[in-house]
Amino acid sequence: MRNCRWSGTLGALLLASACGGDSPVAPGAGDDGGESVERTIKAQPSFAQDINEIFQRRGCANSGCHGTGAAGLTLTASATANHAALVGVQAAAEDFPLVAPNDAMNSYLLIRIEGRQSVGQRMPIGSSALDAIDQANIRNWIDNGAEAN
Repeated sequence: MRNCRWSGTLGALLLASACGGDSPVAPGAGDDGGESVERTIKAQPSFAQDINEIFQRRGCANSGCHGTGAAGLTLTASATANHAALVGVQAAAEDFPLVAPNDAMNSYLLIRIEGRQSVGQRMPIGSSALDAIDQANIRNWIDNGAEAN
């Protein structure tokens, strides 16, 4: 009986660690919930294909979030409009730019995603934190100049 409890506990721990979402490669559902798409950490992610995709997949441009201009930031389905709304724009809540090219540590977007802000809550509010893949891709995009690519 004792061995049974131990193996059950070990199995639960292994399952929990496998589902943590911190691996460098993770499956992600498509926008329509259909076919699974492989997501990876990219050294030089594209804003249109990788970063804007995160905003769309996680619902950041929805009416319950920045689709209505929450916290002074309006996001849409347009990668061009979203890039213009983020890069070099001053944050409303704290004295940081939303995205400071080549400086992810001082970009308010990443500060809020990582939960390092002194005002408000970690983003996305009311939802699970972005996983390690999404956070790394946003960080890498910013640190590579935050280009509109």
